[in-house]
Amino acid sequence: MWWSGISRQNSLNTASYTVKRKDLIETLSLSGQIDAGEKANLQFQTSGLLSWVGVKEGDYVKKYQVVASLDKQQLQNQMSQLLNTYMTNRWTFEQGQADNLNWQTDGMTDAARDTVKRTVQKNQFSLNNAVLDVEAKNLAMKFANLWTPIEGIVTSIDTPNSGVNITPVSANFMVINPKSIYFSATADQTEVPSFKDGMAGKIVLDSFPDKEIDASISGIGFVPKAGETGTVYELKINLLNIGDITDSLKIGMTGDANFILKQIPQVLTVPEAYLKKMDGKFYVTKMINGVLTKVEVVEGDTIEGDVEIKEGLNENDVIYNQP
Repeated sequence: MWWSGISRQNSLNTASYTVKRKDLIETLSLSGQIDAGEKANLQFQTSGLLSWVGVKEGDYVKKYQVVASLDKQQLQNQMSQLLNTYMTNRWTFEQGQADNLNWQTDGMTDAARDTVKRTVQKNQFSLNNAVLDVEAKNLAMKFANLWTPIEGIVTSIDTPNSGVNITPVSANFMVINPKSIYFSATADQTEVPSFKDGMAGKIVLDSFPDKEIDASISGIGFVPKAGETGTVYELKINLLNIGDITDSLKIGMTGDANFILKQIPQVLTVPEAYLKKMDGKFYVTKMINGVLTKVEVVEGDTIEGDVEIKEGLNENDVIYNQP
């Protein structure tokens, strides 16, 4: 059998390992990139002449700051016309009401009452439509100013110059708040149960390979992340000690987030390859009186190829890897 009758001379060609104490650490590394929690893609609600652009790419804007405007003269003219239409419809409606004050009395035929009723309702509908048109144009005038709901850096402008006619989709302004950056990583459905909010870790960015950044998980996606292959969930990870690279961080920078899932300090360990299992028990090969002999051990956790030994070995014992 593999544990008996092997001489010391033959054992010289056998791999050996000196039992030692060390920390058993189970880690998990996730790839990801820098992202921002506050991003705003600004668009006008209506088409029109772009009369003013007050920012350029790279500018820092405050919350609710106006960044661009449409020509309001044309909108004002249209508003005046709609107000005239509204007054015309209102007067028509009021005159119709006055002319047909007693249209429901008995001194009128059914056909005549029906005609009057339709006229009154038509006047009411026209007045209602005029009111809606004025309200819609008032909103258009209000939205002629494009403002940002967040503070941040203007990262892109589709139409940087005024004096051109635009549609809502042809004049986008992107604003990103650098104060809201975080590291976005994805975990497979088999990995995500290992994480929880507030869990600490370390991030190393490819752009700064010599700097280790303290981090903690601030959120775990409840539904799978769209656009990814397989079932993966987003982990939002806060950067805690950015320090001197704060101004150098950019959206899209890639890196790895490393987390310690389990740590057992200063335990006796042996490589998994030195452990044999027979009849539900575990053994190692140890030299006793010049003969390689099996020794039963009690094993604990196995982490990344190392096995915790709870009983059966002492520190500095030498064991051998027998086939």
